Parts: sequence; structure tokens; C-alpha cells
Amino acid sequence: MTVLLSGLPLIAVIAALLARQPALRSAVLGVVLAAVIGAGWFDLSPSVAARAAASWWALVAEVALIVAGGIAFAEAGRLTGGQERLSSWLRRSLGTGIAPVLAIVHGVTPLAESLTGFGIGAMLAIPLLTALGLTGRRAATIGLLGLCAVPWGSMGPGTLIAAQLGGVGFDALGVASALLSLPVFVGVGVAAVLMVAPREDRLRACLAAVGSGAVLWCGVLVVNLAVGTAPAGAVGALLTLAVHLLVSRLRGHRLDFPREVGHALVPYLVLLVGVVSLSAVVRVAGQTGTSWRYLASPALWLAIATAGGLRRGCPGLARAVWAHTVRTWLHAGPATVLFIVLGVLMAVSGMSAHLAAWLSGLGHGYLAALPFLAALGGFVTGSNSGANAMFAAPQAHTVTAVGADLLPAMAAHNVSSSLLTMASPARVELAVRLCPDHPESAPVQHRVLLVDVVLVACVAAVYLVTVIG
Repeated sequence: MTVLLSGLPLIAVIAALLARQPALRSAVLGVVLAAVIGAGWFDLSPSVAARAAASWWALVAEVALIVAGGIAFAEAGRLTGGQERLSSWLRRSLGTGIAPVLAIVHGVTPLAESLTGFGIGAMLAIPLLTALGLTGRRAATIGLLGLCAVPWGSMGPGTLIAAQLGGVGFDALGVASALLSLPVFVGVGVAAVLMVAPREDRLRACLAAVGSGAVLWCGVLVVNLAVGTAPAGAVGALLTLAVHLLVSRLRGHRLDFPREVGHALVPYLVLLVGVVSLSAVVRVAGQTGTSWRYLASPALWLAIATAGGLRRGCPGLARAVWAHTVRTWLHAGPATVLFIVLGVLMAVSGMSAHLAAWLSGLGHGYLAALPFLAALGGFVTGSNSGANAMFAAPQAHTVTAVGADLLPAMAAHNVSSSLLTMASPARVELAVRLCPDHPESAPVQHRVLLVDVVLVACVAAVYLVTVIG
């Protein structure tokens, strides 16, 4: 009975999401159940709840601000025309064939997603792919597969949540997630080129995909090690895109750089340089565990970059961005916050510990199922932040009860939950609506799911080999 009560909030949330209830309603249901069950049958007293609030309010506020900042940054880029100017420039610079497809999958999409999040990377990629002559079904599928660096999406709030709830270091989890992402980066590239390459060129195309994915992997890993997790996805993707542009130039394509493109890039550079430079300063000063780390927070630099991008616009532009940000955040922000609250309530009340004790009876067999449980969370929530807020604490408790190493387990959880967000119904529906021919969503989702399941199995295999070794 205790085990059933421990898992009831998670079961209720998953059931509500599968029944296509809004994420906010599902999160409220989970939090109410966790509060009632925790107070009635476990150790959730007012004093415990007060201590939890004091410990976690800063993280919750930071994540909420990052979500709002990502929404505002993306909307400012759209309204000022910056996104369109950059998209047009990329179409001119990359040419046609396999190369631009890989540049979009491993460069454009991860870069945009790492800076903004919420599937914005796919929103930018799909128009580029259709401009290359791909059908809507292929463009939507490949655009979604480009969401391969979601652990670093919107400068990493989902990974930050997993680190805090899982009890591991943020940058350490970023590095471990990067190590596990090699099969993901290579796999999405191979899947993408197999959809567009002529049969006689598939071997060459697959080799190019392996090389492109390896460049992204090296970039993300090195930046994670040298600077930190928050900017790693953006900088790694930017380096990959630079490599593709250089190769395109060597293949004879013209690579011009008009002034309007430079203006459109300024907010992105402000965001990247701000986070990277301040992260380095905070790390060198040994202040990563203090309040000084907030100077390098994406929440601050998203706001600065957005304000800078709007500086030259008309007065009504800022009001439009603000109004859109508030409306959109009210759909996405509270649900993310409440999923974190759910995870915290289950952890401090002892519900996660009871659930973990039961699951630990599976022994090391549980470790094989861990990535797939995480992937389920990513699929039903459509959010790495939401999936980690729901499942990171129970997974961490169970891994500890089994006696396995926590850091690689949380990395497998983080990468796997991120993968299935690209196949979530909301993301797929958005992707097909961006295509001029409006393909059916079911075939797109089935293709993406097939690739995702194979890649989760690869992540699980690599993780298990690491554990066994």
C-alpha cells in the first residue's frame, strides 16, 4: 500500500498527460496528491515544507526566469526580423545536398535550441529544410531530429534541475551527459541523411553524418570541460556550423556577410559572450557555489540580450514582446515550476525513498530500464525540465538504493529524457504546422519515435557497459 501511495502522484500525472490534459492541470494534480499523501501518510510536516521552500526557492526562480527569458529572446528575434535575416543568409551560404542538411541538424537547430529552448530550434530549421526542396514530412522529421542537444536547451535549466534533484554537480552532469551524447549526435545525423541521400550516395552520406556528429560532440564536450554546462550546447553547435560554412566555402559557395546579418547576430553574441565570459570568471574566482554564480546565469543574459536587440526597435515592439512572453510563460512556466515542486515534495516527504526501496528490489536489472523510464517522462511532458522535475529525484534515490554510481545514471536519465521530447505530440504538431504542405502528424511522429527508441537503446547500452566496467 505504501509503495502504491508513493507512486500515485507520478502515475496520476502520466495518466493525465496521456489523456491529453494540459501540462499545468496535470502538474497541479500531481502536486495536490503529493501534498495530501505526503502529509497524511509520510513525513511532510509544515516545518519540513518550510525548510524545503527555503532550500529550493532560488532554483525555482532561476528556472522560471530562464523560461521567460528564452521566450522573450525568441519573440524579439522574430519581431525584429533577425531570425528571418539569419535564415535567408544560411540558405544562401550552405548550398544544396547533404551538407546543408547536416549543417542544420548539427549546427542551426542545436544552436537555436541551446539559446532559446521550447522547440524554437525546429521552428527555425523546418523553413530552411523546406527551402532546400524537402517535402513537409521529411522537413518536419529532420527538423525534430535536430533537437538532439536538449540537455543544453535554453542554457540548461533541465540539466540544472536534474543536478539539484539528483544530488550531483551541474557541470559534472553536463560533462557526463556530453560523453553519453556521441551516439545521439551521430545517430540523428545518419537518420537525417538516409532520408534525403540517393541510394548510391548513402555510404558517403553516412560517413559525412558521422563526421558532423563527432564535431558537435567534441565541441560540446570541450566547452563543458573548459567553461561549463550552460553555454556548451550553443558554443559547440556554433563551432559545428562554422566548420560546415568553411567546408561550403571550400566547395565553391559564396560566403558573404552583409551588415544586416551582423546586426541580427548581435543579440546572440551578447548572450553567448556574456554567459561564457562570466562563467569563466566565476569559475576562476572559485565562486561557483556562491551567489556570484548568478552573474553568469542565462536568466540574466537572456534579459540583457533581449533588451539590447529591442533597443533600436519602435516603442511598441517591447510591449509586444512583453505581452507575448507573459501569455506564453503562463502556458509553459507554471507547469515547469510545479513539476519541480512535485519532485521536491516527493523527495522531502520520503515518498521517493519508499518508491526507490521497492524498485531497488529489481537489483541491477533496474539500471537497464532507467533510460527508458526517463524517456517516457520526456515523451509525456515534452520538456526536459518537466521530465527531470518529475523523475530525477525518484531515479536518483533508486540508483543509490541499488548501490550504483549516481553520476552516470543521472547522465543516462538526462540524455534519454531529452531524446523523447522531440517525439512528444505538441512538438510534432508544431513541426507539421510549419510545413507548407501540412503533412499528417502520425507518420512524422512514428519516424521520430523509431529513431529515438533506437538511440535510447544505444544510450542504455553505453551506460550499462560503463557501469559493468
